[in-house]
Amino acid sequence: MVARPDQPDAARQPDLRPVDADLFRAVFRRQASTVSVVTAAGAGDSDLPAVGLTATSFTSVSLQPPLVSFCLSRRSSCWPTIERAEHLAVHLLGEGQEEVSRTFATPGVDRLARHGQWHTGPYGVPLLDRALGRLVCRTVQHVPAGDHVVVIAEPLLAGVGAETRPLVYHQGRYTTVAATPGTEAALRTVA
Repeated sequence: MVARPDQPDAARQPDLRPVDADLFRAVFRRQASTVSVVTAAGAGDSDLPAVGLTATSFTSVSLQPPLVSFCLSRRSSCWPTIERAEHLAVHLLGEGQEEVSRTFATPGVDRLARHGQWHTGPYGVPLLDRALGRLVCRTVQHVPAGDHVVVIAEPLLAGVGAETRPLVYHQGRYTTVAATPGTEAALRTVA
């Protein structure tokens, strides 16, 4: 009997099982992700505050035109501001910025006030004072995806910070890419 693609042969694939939330998280803990912070200004015609959030789902989407994306839960306290934001900023974090990431991942607090090291940039977006790199973007599209929304944005302005290694999140810990003798690079746990 030949297994159909929609019905895997369990005897030949003993390490595979139906996906539930715990298994899904376990698989993605094994994926190393760069760490970024997304910020957006509050809407001027409402009581929505300026916000910032840690995102490990940030990625480039297209070169022509330049497009980037990140994912955000619709239950996030940041979603109402992000949903209405015409512009936002993405900050790539570098080695030594673990506390910045933790601050912008903390629920129930004013993350920008807690961080404190930012200023208002173009289009009114909050810009963190230090970053490995940053983009000021125009929001292009929101794509519903399960309990999240994929935010697609067009970079309008970009800047590169000091040359340092990127902050990476892997297996529930912060790491960085570190050159080692005899190899090109290896992950090194930093916190």
